[in-house]
Amino acid sequence: MDAFLKYLARIPGALMIVPLFLGAVVATFAPQALEIGSFTTALFKSGTPVLIGLFFVCVGSQIDVRAAVPAVEKGIVLLLAKYGIAVVSGLSVAFLMPNGTLWGLLPLAIIAAMSNSNGSLYVALTSQFGNKSDKGAISILSINDGPFLTMIALGAAGLAEFPAMALFSAIFPMIFGFILGNTSPMARTFLAPGEKLIIPFAAFAIGAGINFGVLLGSGAVGILLGLATVAFSGGAAVLCLYVWHLLRGHPRPTRNLIAGAAEASTAGNAIATPAAIAMIDPSLAPIQGIATAQVAAAVVCTAFTMPFLVAWLASWQKRNGISPDAEEAMYESRSLAVSSEPGFSGG
Repeated sequence: MDAFLKYLARIPGALMIVPLFLGAVVATFAPQALEIGSFTTALFKSGTPVLIGLFFVCVGSQIDVRAAVPAVEKGIVLLLAKYGIAVVSGLSVAFLMPNGTLWGLLPLAIIAAMSNSNGSLYVALTSQFGNKSDKGAISILSINDGPFLTMIALGAAGLAEFPAMALFSAIFPMIFGFILGNTSPMARTFLAPGEKLIIPFAAFAIGAGINFGVLLGSGAVGILLGLATVAFSGGAAVLCLYVWHLLRGHPRPTRNLIAGAAEASTAGNAIATPAAIAMIDPSLAPIQGIATAQVAAAVVCTAFTMPFLVAWLASWQKRNGISPDAEEAMYESRSLAVSSEPGFSGG
C-alpha cells in the first residue's frame, strides 16, 4: 500500500484530486453506498461544510501575522483579476455573439464558473507548491464563493441585497484560526497537521456530490468552459500578480506566481449559482438546468486539469530561479527591519 500511495503522490495535487475522483466515481456508479446513514454518510457525503470549515481553521492558524499584508494584497489582486476576466468573457458572449451564446455556452454559466474558485483546491495546491502568503490570500478569495458576484455581473440590481454576513461567515473560520495561531504557539503547533490531514476527506465529500453523467448531453460543452476557466482565469491572475510584483518593486527571484495559477478553478458550490439566481430572477428559469450542467462539467474539468498548470508553473519557476521561499523570506526580512527601527513598538 505504501508503494501505491507513493506512486499516487506523483500526481499534481494528488492529496485533493485522487480522493475527489474516487468520490465522483462512487457518486456516479454506487450513490447508495454513501446513503447508509450515521457516521459514514456524515463523513463521506454530507460533511463537506464542516470539513472545509475545520480545514480553514487549521490553515488560518499557520498564517504568520507578518505575512498578513502581502496575503491580503495578493488576495485582492487575484480576486479582481478572476472576477474581471469572468465578467468580460460572459458579457462579451452575451452582447457580441449570435443568440447571446458561444457554442451553446451560456453567459450565466460562464460568469458563474469563471468567477467562483475552489478554495480547498487552492489551499491544497498553495500548501504544496506555494508559501504562507499564497495560502493566506484565501481569506480574500473567499468573497467569490456563492452567487453574489455573478448577480452583480448580470446586472441584477435591486433584485437582491448583498449579504455581507454570508461573506463574513465564509471567512470567519480562517480568521478564527489566524487569531489562535498568532496568539498561541501551542495552538499553531496543535493545528498544523490538520492542513494535510483534512484535505483528502474534504475532497472525497466534494467528489461525492459530482456525477460524471453531467459531462454528457447539454453539459458536455462545459468541458470547454472548464478549459477556458483554467486558461483565461489562470492567465489573467498570473499576469496581474506579475504586474503587482513589478509595482511593488520585488526582486525577480521573489516574483512567485503560484497563487495565480492555483486560482484557475471552478468551485463545486458554483453548481448551485444558476438555481439561486433563477429564484431571484425567474426570467432565467428556462436556462437554469443547462447552465447548471455546464458549470458542473467545468467544476470536474478544472479540478482535474488546473493542478497540472500549477505543477508546470512551479517547475518553470524553479528552472528560472524564482522561489516561493525567497518571496516569503523577503517579507520576513522586511518585517524584521521595520520592527527594529527606532521608536517602533510591536505592542
